[in-house]
Amino acid sequence: MKILVAGAGMMARPVAYDLVRQDDVEEVCLVDHEKPKLARIRRWLNSSKVTVAQADASNILQMEPLMAQYSVAVSCVPYHVNYVLAQAAINTGTNLCDLGGSNTIVHQQLSLADTARKAEVTIIPDCGLAPGLVGVLAADGVAKLDRTAAIHIRVGGLPQRPKPPLNYGLLFSAHGLINEYVEPCLTLRDGKLRSVQPLSEPEELVFPDPFGTLEAFNTSGGSSTLPHTFKGKVRNLDYKTIRYPGHLAILTVLRELGLFDPLSVDIRGVLVSPRDVVAAVLERNLGVERDDVVLLRVDVTGTKSRKPRTIRYELVDYADKDTGMTAMMRTTGFPAAVIALMLGRKQIRRRGVFTGERVVPADVLIDELRVRGIKVQVTEN
Repeated sequence: MKILVAGAGMMARPVAYDLVRQDDVEEVCLVDHEKPKLARIRRWLNSSKVTVAQADASNILQMEPLMAQYSVAVSCVPYHVNYVLAQAAINTGTNLCDLGGSNTIVHQQLSLADTARKAEVTIIPDCGLAPGLVGVLAADGVAKLDRTAAIHIRVGGLPQRPKPPLNYGLLFSAHGLINEYVEPCLTLRDGKLRSVQPLSEPEELVFPDPFGTLEAFNTSGGSSTLPHTFKGKVRNLDYKTIRYPGHLAILTVLRELGLFDPLSVDIRGVLVSPRDVVAAVLERNLGVERDDVVLLRVDVTGTKSRKPRTIRYELVDYADKDTGMTAMMRTTGFPAAVIALMLGRKQIRRRGVFTGERVVPADVLIDELRVRGIKVQVTEN
């Protein structure tokens, strides 16, 4: 099969790295509007299977002729481009998956379901870590129970060696991080959709050494479509981000002081957005965390054969120093690569637009991730 990867940035690396190592993949074409980025990733991949094309992924007229040459495409570009790529995929008959990142864009993509089905195309948004892998695991847990009471999703990307005061290092853009801390969080409470405030409802949780006791709190985005998908099937569902203790207290102070506010203030005749300043300061002082770890825990509770059951999915994944890929790159990019391969191998046959929890076979995804060293542990109590 031949696969197109839109984007040549940080998250495109693990996707392309994985795809070129598959025997049934003949070609991986990387598309980006920046020629130097294409040259760098091509050198890094060092594979005869790699081709590159310079194009603007947000320009449907440029993308359609390229996508028409490939049976599958993976979007690793900023989320606002994904709707354009979904339209291009339908017009060219190309199956598509992406990393998501915006509930609004995902709902726009879902509105194309009938058109995609008629074009015999499959489009799967939200194929990264969270949203993405966590949703597939949650759906697997629901399928294993007769009745499901609750789904609790906890995920965090952390530095292996935390440094005060935030005990955190950037794993993606500072603006993207701030979004998670300020936008409303959609949950299920007693079977009803309910929006709750970010940075609320803190809790403690324990992971094996060397992590010990950590904190988790509500953040936006990670659950994406899950509350809608499981409404009527699950009474309670929430998503919280994991951090080292003390992180939440500092964030709360920053937010309450208005430092995450996007509205500009006048500083000696210059209009300045507090949010832009904080984002710039975070990027300057924290830098990009290369030596990271990703922690994941999904608990699905309910009954099976009338007995209480909890199915737990747990993952601890570290940065790979040999390849230079962070844990966040691995756990975000490899699920998307596997799902792209599933599309190419016809392991997913439904046509239309679906998020992963509806169509991705969890057993295949878990097994394929284990082959790649991402070991999801599944226990049932």
